Amino acid sequence: MFKLGLIINPYAGLGGSVGLKGSDGDAIRTEALARGAEPRALARMERALQIIANFCEQVEVFCFAGDMGELSARAAGFTTHIIGVAQQQPSSAQDTCAAAMALMQQNVDLILFAGGDGTARLIADVVGTSQPVLGVPCGVKMHSGVYANSPEAAGEILKQLLTGTLVNIAERDVKDIDEDAFRNGQVRARFYGTLLVPEDSQFLQQVKNAGTERDELAQLDVAQEMIEQLHSDTLYLVGPGSTTHLFLQELGVEGSLLGVDIFLNNKLIAVDVSAAQISAELGKFTGPVKMIITAIGGQGHILGRGNQQFTPEILRRIGKDNIYIIAARGKILALNGRPLLVDTNDPELDVAFVGYRPVITGYRETIMYPVGYFAEGEH
Repeated sequence: MFKLGLIINPYAGLGGSVGLKGSDGDAIRTEALARGAEPRALARMERALQIIANFCEQVEVFCFAGDMGELSARAAGFTTHIIGVAQQQPSSAQDTCAAAMALMQQNVDLILFAGGDGTARLIADVVGTSQPVLGVPCGVKMHSGVYANSPEAAGEILKQLLTGTLVNIAERDVKDIDEDAFRNGQVRARFYGTLLVPEDSQFLQQVKNAGTERDELAQLDVAQEMIEQLHSDTLYLVGPGSTTHLFLQELGVEGSLLGVDIFLNNKLIAVDVSAAQISAELGKFTGPVKMIITAIGGQGHILGRGNQQFTPEILRRIGKDNIYIIAARGKILALNGRPLLVDTNDPELDVAFVGYRPVITGYRETIMYPVGYFAEGEH
């Protein structure tokens, strides 16, 4: 029997769709819920476990009661060994640490946890590199290299372990950022430690790369090309990132570095908006709508990391053919042939994005590059 430990941070990523750029702290969680955010970590853990549902007789699941693991496991068809219960409701960082410690005492083969970079930090504090772990990505900011590319990708890694496929175990970096600085447009990422992770370059996301001064020159070329492709009387939604921010600056407007901005006829009409605000603007506008997004350096995600304001409903409203992807050539080359990735929290929509998409990589330079998604049975 394979002994699988589960830990879920139920409110991981809660602030993403409402533009809060994180979910750490009771005050942020309360504000996110007040703005209409809906928890998604339990459903994403269930999606990962569904990939190995056929192996339920070979897997023993150990977890805390309720929304810290039990509910997702049972929903996926697994019986559970309850080894504890959260001491606070909603569960706290102390509960996450207690669950990690309890799972180590059970000598589980792997701890599968759902959360963001803050959750990874807590796990690293407790288990270090003495216990293999794997993250199901649920956070807003995902700088650490310990998460699968999607819930289904996490399930595929588990399937490899269960079927005897040789999977390398390696130490991967845990990084996190200062959320308060992040909300003020400053990225201060720190290295916090390492975790021992089953390593698969196809299914495991990479550590987010920081940019360099040289990147800005290439980004300027991208910005100029994007500006020349703009249309009048068209509403543009611009995603977060240094590449898109520089584009707005070259356009002559000062948008947000880490939020979603909206402009029309070269004038900003909304800055750092939430999903609800985007929907409201789309409801008022009757003309064409387009999106401009970029890829996360090192990881390759274009949707689902840091731009959860683009909900599945909004993406369907806009349509994939109305989405521009802009990224300097060096950022694409750094992927070493790995595809760009989508993780919209809607598996059917993710599949719809699969294929070769144009990417603006410089002035008068557009390439075709694959966009990938990892669903059950795909390799």
